[in-house]
Amino acid sequence: MLLEGKKSLPQFLHWVTTLPGEVTARRHFAASEPRFGPWPELDGRLRAFFAARGMKGLYSHQSEAASLALAGKDVVVVTPTASGKTLCYTLPVLESIARDGASRALFLFPTKALSQDQLASLYETVTACGLDVSTFTYDGDTPPAARSKVRTAGQVVITNPDMLHTAILPHHTKWVKLFENLRYIVIDELHSYRGIFGSHMANVLRRLMRICAFYGSRPTFICTSATIANPAELAERLLGRPVAVVARSGAPQGEREILLYNPPVVNRQLGIRRSSLLETSRIAGEALADGIGTIVFTRSRINVEILLTYLRQELTRRKMDPSRIAGYRGGYLPNERRAIEEGLRSGRIRGVVSTNALELGVDIGSLDLAVLHGYPGSIASARQQMGRAGRRQGLSAAILVASSFALDQFLAHQPDYFFGGSPERARIGPDNLYILVNHVKCGAFELPFSEGEPFGERAPAEILTYLEQQEVLHRAGGRYHWQADSFPAEAFSLRSATSENYVIIDRTETGRPVVIGEVDRPSAPMLIHPEAIYFHGGRTYQVTELDGEGMRCYVKEVEVDYYTDADLAVRLEVLDEFESGPDWGWGEVLLAARPTVYKKIRLNTHENIGYGHIHLGEEQMHTTACRLCLPEGLFEAWSEDERSTALTGLAHLLRITAPLFLMCDRSDIQVHSLVKDPHFGRPTIYLVDNFPGGVGLAEGAWQSREALLDSAREALLSCPCDGGCPACVGALGREMRAKERTRRLVEGLSRRR
Repeated sequence: MLLEGKKSLPQFLHWVTTLPGEVTARRHFAASEPRFGPWPELDGRLRAFFAARGMKGLYSHQSEAASLALAGKDVVVVTPTASGKTLCYTLPVLESIARDGASRALFLFPTKALSQDQLASLYETVTACGLDVSTFTYDGDTPPAARSKVRTAGQVVITNPDMLHTAILPHHTKWVKLFENLRYIVIDELHSYRGIFGSHMANVLRRLMRICAFYGSRPTFICTSATIANPAELAERLLGRPVAVVARSGAPQGEREILLYNPPVVNRQLGIRRSSLLETSRIAGEALADGIGTIVFTRSRINVEILLTYLRQELTRRKMDPSRIAGYRGGYLPNERRAIEEGLRSGRIRGVVSTNALELGVDIGSLDLAVLHGYPGSIASARQQMGRAGRRQGLSAAILVASSFALDQFLAHQPDYFFGGSPERARIGPDNLYILVNHVKCGAFELPFSEGEPFGERAPAEILTYLEQQEVLHRAGGRYHWQADSFPAEAFSLRSATSENYVIIDRTETGRPVVIGEVDRPSAPMLIHPEAIYFHGGRTYQVTELDGEGMRCYVKEVEVDYYTDADLAVRLEVLDEFESGPDWGWGEVLLAARPTVYKKIRLNTHENIGYGHIHLGEEQMHTTACRLCLPEGLFEAWSEDERSTALTGLAHLLRITAPLFLMCDRSDIQVHSLVKDPHFGRPTIYLVDNFPGGVGLAEGAWQSREALLDSAREALLSCPCDGGCPACVGALGREMRAKERTRRLVEGLSRRR
């Protein structure tokens, strides 16, 4: 029974449709019945456990995946959130250990939070089954005294790729029992291993399989993934061997509503809409006030803090307990994260604002509503986030609040791209030279390389010779041995192309200096430049000094009502071309960037209240880029202003479409346009891979060039604005006739094909 004045979920969804903005799409998904498959042959204790839980059978995908794994076949399971993917790998692992106590399994999760969550779930299962299975996590939080026991007694070792990279593989001689008896390797959330992270992961797995072969084991891989366009391709590139795909879910699904909401236009002539942060806060605040369990996703740490502040203010205004909503993001201490997760499971916390840290499968109980502040960068991520609500029977809902980013506006006006089949492909570049050399070093440290020994698809002969010349390796008896003094695994991070991070130190006058966080080097100029405002743990700090040589950032706590947003100046130089056609091509480029000014944005109103200059050096990066050179024949009768306007509009459209096809984050690519490029002498647009050396995004854009141009044209023609707006051609405005000029350019390019 509803409390007086509180809306049910259907009533709340109707209320959303009455807001000043526009619900551009609303889809209803009916509940589905379960489909079952046969039980594989299991140990009696496992059968008794499942019977006691009232399980009449396995869901069809669980049955198929477990049977394949028990037969020794590598498998990837691609089914929706909350479909029971965990049982697909725990069942064969426990069956193996029940029959042979020496059997071992290694579980890999992309985050420590997932590892801890899986430990609790697995421990509960083995305890209820009456099995004696030693299950441990091995991560940065594992006490040194416990690590020796994990190495010798752990039958199921739960860890993450970073610990495998730095703490397990380099010290494999301490893990003999694990590697000699390793029967299964579980890789959860496979779709998260894309781009730079996935490229590193593929090489970590190459090193892992070298060590397994050395100890005489050949483990079976069991992988799980969210829906992507190429699960088999991604799994096979990561593992280097064929996999079976289980993609049809047999799990039941509750009734679900999904809404795409576009904030109201506040200036139709300029195409400016009300802040999506404020609209997200309004929608989530109303849901929480109605007692609807809600999870809010946003893309950045600062947005988590801002939304959390707004929502707590709203609950306080309504005389409700503001502690019923919590924030969740990187930078929180492990015990804080565990307390929030437990509060969500128990119902003590009814709302949470998170980055994608909660996108993955951490158990947070049952919530009714997911609100996404902006498109998260891929349809796979959006579906994962939306799936965090409604993990049980009954109606659930998800609302995507479109931000002012052009991609969000494109999806708001073209919802079929969102609700239709996923066009995204997870791309990795494991043979990227920058990444590969580092992992060959690690592999040689772990075990000597033999001449002609493959590492991935081919033998790294040239790399081994180069490392010998650099006196990193020593060649003797047809083998390359490690001889340097350094420890190579600690020299780089799997999460980025560089391991260098700025340490953030609070030296507020009233206290002693304390390290409160880290920021990776590429992000530092934009986030922690002098005078920048830095949020951490709900507190506000101002950067007083940035020490580039010592990689330190000094801050002091301040009370301000604004945050900062920096602008970046970019220089691009072509170094080499790998493939080219009449207009398109891709190759190597030098990208140089320097922050110039920052704006001060007031909280709550989001108005610009001032600016300042940034005095930092230029950061350079060698990477790859896909380029489009516009034929001069298209511009013969055009003025310079017309050319510039059309070129900028097309660049903006390509920025919209590229993330959809490349399955990358907005920050993974950069798009730049030059009215007269110094290298080609023609108007040129570059789609730049935003990682040193590139990880395949530029090549992917080259391969998808026709589709990119088609979707750019569709995005332009479908936009309802009159003369141009941020949703289609950017901030050029109708005064410059941007839409008309861009349309002429796009149609001219289409006619040339």
